[in-house]
Order: sequence, then structure tokens, then C-alpha cells
Amino acid sequence: MQNSTSTSTTPIILQRGTEPYQQTFDAMRAFTDARDANTPNEFWIVEHPPVFTLGLGADQSHVLAAHNIPVVQTDRGGEVTYHGPGQVVIYLMMDLRRSHPKARLFAREFVHKIEQAVIDTLAAYNLAGERKEGAPGIYVSDGAFKGAKIAALGLKVRGNGCTYHGVSLNVDMDLAPFSWINPCGYAGLATVDMKTLGVHAALADVQNALAQNLQDLLSAPD
Repeated sequence: MQNSTSTSTTPIILQRGTEPYQQTFDAMRAFTDARDANTPNEFWIVEHPPVFTLGLGADQSHVLAAHNIPVVQTDRGGEVTYHGPGQVVIYLMMDLRRSHPKARLFAREFVHKIEQAVIDTLAAYNLAGERKEGAPGIYVSDGAFKGAKIAALGLKVRGNGCTYHGVSLNVDMDLAPFSWINPCGYAGLATVDMKTLGVHAALADVQNALAQNLQDLLSAPD
């Protein structure tokens, strides 16, 4: 595994490789169950085989046609999304109490920083991304694919301020499965990846870039 840590407040970056979603989901919950006030924060980089995941409030009818892809119920926020090869997925195993004494009040700022890390990563590849009010994630902000979703965000924040789940960024994917769902509950929402936007980047390079940007934005208490 690949590790990077410089201070006690800097999350450790772990590369988990390709891993079935259910295995990672179980591991996230076990890690969070077992952690205490001294457990280091960790970012888990992973690539999943094809899977649709449902958030706590998800409507099953938003899975229009699963095409034999597994559908997994999760405990994150949000609706339905797709994970598959060629997508950067980073799970954020964090204790928000280290950044803010009222951890749940810090959650919105936490989401904002995650989205900023995606925007910064895209900018390094000369791609412009933006937020949409009320629709977590990052969307293309200009060009022929303006408004298309390129990154998704879904988190679980426990009452004690500990988080898991995280963020996904589409790099070089088979985008067809996104058309088999209403992504994030929005019928007809266009989804795109970096390759379609003209960027040919190695998945590992984008994984590392996004992890570093997340580390920079989420390491030190405010």
C-alpha cells in the first residue's frame, strides 16, 4: 500500500487497488466502528468493478435497467450513482471534530472543500468545473458539455463527527451505465468523463492529483 503522511493532522493516503464495492463498504464501516480519538484520518483510493449504489433516500425506480450490474444499498446520503473501471474513487475516513468542535455544523464546509479539490484537479488538466446549488457534485462549466456531471459526492457523517464514503471523478469510463439510471435522481442528467472532454490522463495520475488536493484542503484545522 502507498502511504503519505507528514503531520498528525494530515490524512494517510492508502491505495487499495481494484476492489469489489461491498468489500470496501464493509471495511469502511468496520474502520469507523473501531476508530477512537487517536485513529489517524485516512483517504482510501479504490477502483470498483461495475456497481450501482443507492443512498439512504434513494428511490429504486431511478435504476431504469440494471443490465446485470449489482445494485447495492448503502448508508450514504444522496440518490443512485454508478461506479466502474476508469473512475477515481476516494473514500474519506475522517473525524471532523479535529477540524471543528461542532462537527456536524462543519459538514457543509467539508463538502465544499471536497468539491473544491475536484475543481482544482480538473483545472490542472485545463477543464472547468463548477458546483450547482442543491445538487452535490461537480459539473462541466463551459463548452459543448456544459452542465454535464463529471464528479459525484456522497457521504455518511455519524453523530460523533466521523465520516466515510466520499467522492468519485470520471476519467476514462464506459459511460453507458449512467444512461441506465437517473443519475443522482435526475432524469436525463448528462454524465461525462475527462476523456470525452479531450483529456487523456492515466487513472493513477488523476488519483494521486485528487488525493493530494484533498489532503491539502482537509489536513489542517481551520
